[in-house]
Amino acid sequence: MNSSTPLRFGVLGAARITTDVLIDPARSGVAVMVAAVAARDPARAAAYAHAHGIPVVHRDYAALIADEAIDAVYVPLPNSLHAEWTIRALGAGKHVLCEKPIASNAAEAEAIAVAARETGLVVAEAFHYRHHPLARRIEAIVRAGLLGDIERIEGRFDVGIPSDDPVRWSWELSGGATMDLGCYPLQMIRWLGGGEPAVLSAQAVIGPRGVDASMVATLRLPNGGGAAMRCSMVGDLERRATLLVRGSRGELEVDEPVAPQFGHRLRLTVDGVTEYETVAGDSTYVCQLRDFVSAVRSGTSMPVDADDAVANMRLIDAVYIAAGMQPRGGGALAR
Repeated sequence: MNSSTPLRFGVLGAARITTDVLIDPARSGVAVMVAAVAARDPARAAAYAHAHGIPVVHRDYAALIADEAIDAVYVPLPNSLHAEWTIRALGAGKHVLCEKPIASNAAEAEAIAVAARETGLVVAEAFHYRHHPLARRIEAIVRAGLLGDIERIEGRFDVGIPSDDPVRWSWELSGGATMDLGCYPLQMIRWLGGGEPAVLSAQAVIGPRGVDASMVATLRLPNGGGAAMRCSMVGDLERRATLLVRGSRGELEVDEPVAPQFGHRLRLTVDGVTEYETVAGDSTYVCQLRDFVSAVRSGTSMPVDADDAVANMRLIDAVYIAAGMQPRGGGALAR
């Protein structure tokens, strides 16, 4: 594959998020071709392909990953199916971009990491925010020591999701607020906190069908500092995503760190002086796909690879256990 050849993606499922993650970035100039799609309902797959100009419709997921014309597979399936189909795609010689969370639990994520090491193929968990210039700016501030010693990190992500959503409100499909939303601030705490935090306590509000409608977790950073994660998908909530990093010299606060293309603001206070910034860049999805193509073609690293995904799933499991809930266990690997 040379630099002018589009990376040919196959998509498992006809999920709406595929438009943001693949189809629109491909139209904006990222060297990607959405070449094939498969869904449980062949008629739905055909309609999706027709609507988005996807040339090939496969009869099922297995046929798609066996297609020799496909270079990479995007997995936006329900969480309970992520591990199974990521591992099967790797076994078929395909690179994988998998939606977050990468699996139902840490054991499944570990199986993915083993498969990634054995095949040498690119596996990335789709924490798209990590690819935006805003994320690089946040990291540069923290790593440069501008805030001093990190004392506290707080992350929050709320998005109202109707209770009739058949996937996110399903225990069997590994749904729940922590899986769908809390995974972001937990990832931020790990990324900026200098290592793996310990969960001190967690409290969940249980919603329909036994999943967590919201979660609050208290954590300890490796340096002894504190951290907190909050998330909720109660249906009447407005979207809210925030990040706070407080140190001995100042603090960093970001509104909308998850999808800065929706409008964001960075507030930096150091030694009593406050400045406000916005950071220009393409959408997080364009940045993510551009980096994925580079990883496949040139061997550059992805910010969130299979090994990092394992650590994040371990933390998610620990939050559930601290809240008195069982980690999610769906998917073929658990059966």
